[in-house]
Amino acid sequence: MSAAALVAVALSLVSAVAYAAAAVAQERLASKNSGAGLLRLLGSGAWWAAVGLNAGAALLHVVALKYGPLTLVQPLGALTLVAAVPMGARVAGRRVSATEWRGTALTLLGLGALLITASGPAPDRTLSLTEALAVAGTTAALIGVLSRPGSRPGLRHATASGFASGVASALTQTVTVAATDRSGPVLSTEVIVVALLVAAFAVGGLLLSQTAYRGGLGAPLAVVTLSNPVAAAVIGLTLLGQGLRDGATGILLALAGAVLASWGVVLLTRVTPPSPLIEPDDEHPVAAVLALEEARAAAQQALLPQQKPETEHLTSI
Repeated sequence: MSAAALVAVALSLVSAVAYAAAAVAQERLASKNSGAGLLRLLGSGAWWAAVGLNAGAALLHVVALKYGPLTLVQPLGALTLVAAVPMGARVAGRRVSATEWRGTALTLLGLGALLITASGPAPDRTLSLTEALAVAGTTAALIGVLSRPGSRPGLRHATASGFASGVASALTQTVTVAATDRSGPVLSTEVIVVALLVAAFAVGGLLLSQTAYRGGLGAPLAVVTLSNPVAAAVIGLTLLGQGLRDGATGILLALAGAVLASWGVVLLTRVTPPSPLIEPDDEHPVAAVLALEEARAAAQQALLPQQKPETEHLTSI
């Protein structure tokens, strides 16, 4: 592996840990404020901390895309799942279940197979403005379909978030390579337009993931982790000429990896985190104690035998 590829891998590792911490923070916010709107989130310091973690992770990801191709950098995002599942369990005060471990392992094993077959040289091709607009329009239409009202909105929103993030990474690589190419102007029309598309898809992916985490962390994050490199790989393979290694053998290995990763996602979708009977507000311990006392009083009242009210007899005058 070349020195540039090693730099890309190291930056991707740190980026994955930062993304994992941001995902855990978003999931905690979503569970406590399931009905909160965007304006309320904008007033939350914890939400802005999660945004800061996402921004730092994205910056590291951008630099990694300068040194490594999409097919190398994007699958390393699976390490976000490795870090986030035990991190989220610890924050929630529970142990990681055996199913979560199996799902995480299978997802990583599958994405590892994809990583081996899809690794390639440093990027040298970029999307043209027409290709970038076509990719953006297709992805926006797909996100609109996935975001429609219906059943299992969390997983659909997670898929849409992964697609948005994967396309944002592909467009980011185009901006990075084009902006650092000394043969043309740094702020050309192509660079500016594609940079605006990157910002739109990055913000859209962040908001979609925030809604997806309302149903828990494991399954939505697994879907984001899987759909993100899939979207980026499609662009890299079809538009950027980043092919698979080892010919037919590489294709079979990539398909096997996709099956294993999908199986891991299915296992994680079956995990339902236990919900506490009482969820007091952490910022008001007195209110929590009063809520507990009220619950005990209600339970004791339910155990007492019900007495029929005595009928009063009135004497007529």
